[in-house]
Amino acid sequence: MFYYITNTWEKIIASLYCTMWKHKNIVPILLVLGIISALLALFAVSSWWWVFLVVFVWLGITTWGSFDVRQSYFTDVFYKKQRESRRRIALTFDDGPTPMTLEILTLLKQYQAKATFFCIGKQINKHPDIFRKIIEEGHTIGNHTMNHSKGFGFLNAHQVEQEIDSCDASINDIVPHKPRFFRPPFGVTNPSVAKAVQETKHHVIGWSNRSLDTLITDENKIFDRVSRRLVPGDIVLFHDTSNKTLRVVVRLLEYMQQENFESVTVDELLNLQAYEH
Repeated sequence: MFYYITNTWEKIIASLYCTMWKHKNIVPILLVLGIISALLALFAVSSWWWVFLVVFVWLGITTWGSFDVRQSYFTDVFYKKQRESRRRIALTFDDGPTPMTLEILTLLKQYQAKATFFCIGKQINKHPDIFRKIIEEGHTIGNHTMNHSKGFGFLNAHQVEQEIDSCDASINDIVPHKPRFFRPPFGVTNPSVAKAVQETKHHVIGWSNRSLDTLITDENKIFDRVSRRLVPGDIVLFHDTSNKTLRVVVRLLEYMQQENFESVTVDELLNLQAYEH
């Protein structure tokens, strides 16, 4: 009984946090605080530092919400399976397909592991046969925009929507699938991304275990970073773009085998539909 009550309260508190910790709820509160602070400062009741503090807090929260995809600050994000009862995780690979994807596929097949590949439209056009092989081998595909623009965070909602739709079109040129999963480049979310995915009806997929394989050069550090934090329900982020990542994934799959972890697709882990039918 005690466990049931405790677990119920945890769910209620988590639900309230997720509901309140949203851009649409935080901004009006900060706006009201800012106006009150400014009025008090104008009438010399308080210092202008309170106004600066509100602005600083707003900038801090907005930046944090934009770059930490797990916060679901601007839009709902699936980043892990909460309370996963089995030792299942989801390996995900961004920025392909590339020739290195073939090596990753061979490795996954060897260890009987499934993964999810978030593909860039222009890479699909460049390597259609590799893209087709991903699906043929039973893995899931997701949308990672058409161009993976370095300025993605500065695009307006219409431009983000175009990036998503163009990638979907590249996918549909090869296979009769429209993916429901979308991963924004760099994990950036903002009001433009939120508005775009509301129009396109995609699920935004984040991660709970980030390898940083495009930033860290030491393979041991990448492996340690992922393996030491690995827990059931994790969505792990890699990139199928380098030999370095390939060697780390070899070690990780061996480790997972020893620790009885199973790699499944994101749709299987989260019990969501991967494609629009």
